[in-house]
Amino acid sequence: MQVIFIGDIVGSVGRKALRAVLPAIKTQYPRALLIANGENAAGGRGITQQIAREFYEQGISAITLGNHTWDQKEIFDFIDDESRMIRPANFPEGTPGLGSTVVKAKEGEVLLINLQGRTFLPPIDCPFRKVDEILEEAQGRYKYIIVDFHAEATSEKIAMGWYLDGRVSAVVGTHTHVQTHDERILPHGTACLTDIGMVGPRDGILGMERNAVIQKFVTQLPVRFNVDEGKWHFHAVFIEFNDSTGLAESIKLIRYDEDSFIFA
Repeated sequence: MQVIFIGDIVGSVGRKALRAVLPAIKTQYPRALLIANGENAAGGRGITQQIAREFYEQGISAITLGNHTWDQKEIFDFIDDESRMIRPANFPEGTPGLGSTVVKAKEGEVLLINLQGRTFLPPIDCPFRKVDEILEEAQGRYKYIIVDFHAEATSEKIAMGWYLDGRVSAVVGTHTHVQTHDERILPHGTACLTDIGMVGPRDGILGMERNAVIQKFVTQLPVRFNVDEGKWHFHAVFIEFNDSTGLAESIKLIRYDEDSFIFA
């Protein structure tokens, strides 16, 4: 089993990058299941049904979300009907949508779980206890289990990796939009990465227009942030799993830049 998890897709520039890079990804990794975080895909905040459909049509098998899940109001009209799109499972009980889903691949079924951290983010339900509940309910049913931990604090993300080591196939972080270089396989076989990074504007600040962000830091006055319209970069992670155990065998970062990317 091979999986490519694509980092937070940000705005129209991120969508442009996805269209540019996916053909090369499919050629280089023809067996890989494609998963992406899409919570910033619509103008940097949330996702629309049309954008989700575009991702599926390009070959994305499942979409995870995060703290911007509800920023596009239309999501309430379709999220309950989207079995391939999940929001954090530790949102309060009764929240629309799914917190986990099963993705079918040639090598078998993948249980995909979305969680959100609580450090420097809203104080929602405990992600550690929630993932325990999901794993207990799913016990013995799925060989491959992948967790997208959408969290701000690196310590919380690393803690989740160690907490789930040997119990899931991979724990990958999203949300901070900066790809980390700490990819590893933990002692009991779980692949971990603190943050996959982002797909979107390379020369903004976390995808936003940089002058506005700098102004906010300098003045501490209210500033409207808009997605930058510059050149793109593309961040993802490739993970290969043992088909007998479901645990990780290798993990590799993927990075492309618009200036150096060779277009087919």
